[in-house]
Amino acid sequence: MSSDAIDQALAASGHLPGGLLQVLHGIADRLGHIPPDAIGRVAAALNLSRAEVHGVVTFYHDFRSEPPGRHVLKLCRAEACQAMGSEKLAAALEQRLGCNFGQTSPDGAVTLEPVYCLGNCAAAPSLLLDGQLRGRLSETRLAGIVDALVAPAKERA
Repeated sequence: MSSDAIDQALAASGHLPGGLLQVLHGIADRLGHIPPDAIGRVAAALNLSRAEVHGVVTFYHDFRSEPPGRHVLKLCRAEACQAMGSEKLAAALEQRLGCNFGQTSPDGAVTLEPVYCLGNCAAAPSLLLDGQLRGRLSETRLAGIVDALVAPAKERA
């Protein structure tokens, strides 16, 4: 499957001048991550070195080399959200999920990532859950959000 996704991304954008980012986004959109075998294939197809492709993948925070959890939760850690209590929410998230920022919960339900401004400062603190913005978070509201994400995983066990 990853081979097909890589081929499709290369076919869609590999011919574009400077198409590396478009190709990588195409792979990430299809797979949720950039698998290690994609680095060499993309480099060869675009006449780049493996180091150049790897450098781009590791530079941009939206690219990951491992599959994410079933849900990706990005908590804003910027100043406005900090002033409204996001640091306390961050600690609660890490404890509740059993993982740190940049990791996936042991049950595979949630990948927890920091983000530094969602542009929702007036409704701080905020998070982005699977691409959907949510603001005016409280510990209670956040606990409800996390419980809804984790509960389906527990039901499967």
